[in-house]
Amino acid sequence: GPSSRGAEVLQPGGGPCEMAGPAWCTVESDPGVFTELITRIGVDGVQVEELYSLDEASLREVAPVYGLVFLFKWNPSVKVERATVDAEHVYFAKQVITNACATQAITAILMNCDDIDKGPHLTQLKSFTASFSPEMRGLALSNCEEVRTAHNSFARPEPFVFEQRVAKEDDDVFHFISYVPVGGRLYELDGLQAGPIDHGEVGAGKDDWLKLASEVVTKRIEQYSREEIKFNLLALCKDRRKVYTERIAELEAADAAANAGDIAQLKARLDAEHAKYAQWKVDNVRRRHNYIPFVMTLLGMLADNGSLGDVIDKAKAAEKERAERRQKAKGGAADAASS
Repeated sequence: GPSSRGAEVLQPGGGPCEMAGPAWCTVESDPGVFTELITRIGVDGVQVEELYSLDEASLREVAPVYGLVFLFKWNPSVKVERATVDAEHVYFAKQVITNACATQAITAILMNCDDIDKGPHLTQLKSFTASFSPEMRGLALSNCEEVRTAHNSFARPEPFVFEQRVAKEDDDVFHFISYVPVGGRLYELDGLQAGPIDHGEVGAGKDDWLKLASEVVTKRIEQYSREEIKFNLLALCKDRRKVYTERIAELEAADAAANAGDIAQLKARLDAEHAKYAQWKVDNVRRRHNYIPFVMTLLGMLADNGSLGDVIDKAKAAEKERAERRQKAKGGAADAASS
C-alpha cells in the first residue's frame, strides 16, 4: 500500500514493541494469507472470507462479521478531502511505513472488536499504546516484532536485492482500508487519513451495521470510472468451522432425529471448510517456497540443449502482445471517458 510520506520517526521508550527492524514485504490479497497471518499474530477464532456481493444473503453466509476490508487502486494524484473525527473510543493508528496497510487494516478491526479474543500480543500492544497519538500508534504497530514477523513470514525469496523505488504513474498501487462498527456507529479506518471517518449511526441488531457499510462501499466504488474493476472486499468473520460445529451441537442437543437434514447439511459445510483450510495451507507453503534453484537449473538445461533462445523469443513476443492489449484497452477507456 502507499506510505504516509514525511512521517516523523518518534521513539517511545519501553513497551512490547522494538523500534528497529527490517522493512515490511508486500502481501498478496488472499483470504488464506490473511487468515494465517491473523493466527500467527496470536488471534484465535477469526478467519477472512472474500465477498463477491454485498447483498443480504451473501453477508448472512459469513455472519457474524466483525469488520470489512476494502482494497482499491490508489491514485496519489486524486486528493479527496475526508472529514475525520476525534473519537477517543475508536482505536486508530496512522500508517507510517510502506507495505503495512494490509496488516494495518486487519489489525484495525481486531483492535476495535470486543467480541474477538485478541491474543497476548495485540492485547498488550493495545494497552501499551492506549494513550498514544495515531502517529505513535502507527509507529508502534509497524515496529511490533510479533506483528511484523507474522506479516513478513509471507516474504517471497528474491535472488537479487533491489532498492525500493517510488511508484510511477503507470504502476498499479493498491491500498487497504477498514470498516468497523464501534459504539453503535460505523467508522472507516484509513491509515493515510488524519483520523477515523464517521459514517453514521447503525441499527441495534448485531449485524445491522452491514447494511450501512454496504451502502458506503457501493458509493465508494461508484466514484471511480466504469472501467476500473480492481477492487477487493474481504470480511473478517468468525471461524466458519466453529460456527458450524456449534450449530451442529445445538441441533443435536435439541432433537437430533428431527434436525437430521439440517445437521447433515452443516456437516457437509464443515467438511468443505476443513478442505478449504487444508488447501490454504498448501497454497501458503507454495507462496513461501524458494523456486529459484529450480528455475536456474531449468534455464541451464535449456541453454545446454540450445532451446533457451527460442524460449526467450517466445516470452518477448508474448509480453509485447500483452503490452499492446493493455495500451489498446487504455486508449478505449480514454475515448469512452471523453465521449
